[in-house]
Amino acid sequence: IAGMGFSNVGLGIVHSMAHQLGAVYDTPHGVANALLLPYVLEYNGEVCPERFKKMGEAFGLNLKGLTDKEIVNAVVKAVRNLAIRLNIPQHISDIGGKEKDIEMLAQKALEDPCTGGNPRETNLDDFVELFKKAF
Repeated sequence: IAGMGFSNVGLGIVHSMAHQLGAVYDTPHGVANALLLPYVLEYNGEVCPERFKKMGEAFGLNLKGLTDKEIVNAVVKAVRNLAIRLNIPQHISDIGGKEKDIEMLAQKALEDPCTGGNPRETNLDDFVELFKKAF
């Protein structure tokens, strides 16, 4: 039932990118999503910072007086710190990724059905830059 629900709303580029890490490097989908999430949150935060206030509150962050950009940064940091505490790899190179694969990963992520559900329009160059950051 959950799958039917999220397939109707679109999952966004964190899943588009994670699918590729699973397919190419045999990375479990949850690990791939957790690894990529801080990079994608930072990217998407530029177009939907209002969503980050609720995320920050869920983390118990004190957001009073912070700008939208500062809130996005605080949430990204909290997500990254949680992943570190859970021993999630922080870089694609940590899971055996190869930088020579970036273009191929980006192209496949662009074609992934989840891409359309992202709050920010994403093109091939954006995917290339996100994968580079994650290496």
